[in-house]
Amino acid sequence: MGKGIFVTATGTDMGKTYVTALVVKKLKDAGYLSGYYKAALSGAEDIAGSDAGYVKKTAGISQSDETLLSYLYKTAVSPHLAARLEGNPVDIHKVREDFRRVMECHDYVTVEGSGGIVCPIRWDDKEKLLLEDVIKALKIPTLLVADAGLGTINSVVLTVEYLKKKGIGVKGVILNHYKGGTMQEDNIRMIEELTKLPVLALVPEGAMELEMDAETLASLYE
Repeated sequence: MGKGIFVTATGTDMGKTYVTALVVKKLKDAGYLSGYYKAALSGAEDIAGSDAGYVKKTAGISQSDETLLSYLYKTAVSPHLAARLEGNPVDIHKVREDFRRVMECHDYVTVEGSGGIVCPIRWDDKEKLLLEDVIKALKIPTLLVADAGLGTINSVVLTVEYLKKKGIGVKGVILNHYKGGTMQEDNIRMIEELTKLPVLALVPEGAMELEMDAETLASLYE
């Protein structure tokens, strides 16, 4: 059985899929048997054209398409609403079992979340699930992706505090869209001081590789 980590973000459009692909690729290129999984994905016609398909292609992994995710919705809205509109709600037992199957075939599995940490995954009369419930069901820690620019201190601190309050482990922060300069360098310092967590990697626009040691990255998985 492999080890896993869950990639979440401070919100939508933080580059979570892009960073996840770089994480999976870093481990794969270093010789680790690196896998990917996502519970629910909305706004795509098929797997190849989805976030999961992007990660598979970018990371260069040979994992079969049907194991990449459990639920694919065509409607480009939050998974809970897409599920309601399309009549196919997320079953947390299926998510747990699908994840277990991927873990059985890979040394390190990177799980990508949907939206931010308070993204509703299912919300109906029978069950109410937020993204945090998926993380708890899979029993793995998180990596937090955030934008490197203005406003990120507030977003990161609030998200980290929420995760900690919910009893979810956070291994560190990855800052996307990094350009450098006084403000972004100060963002790093303030995030580390206020959260007591490391900023693990800085990802410039268009980066093709995660500038982080593969062994250090692998050590974060549980």
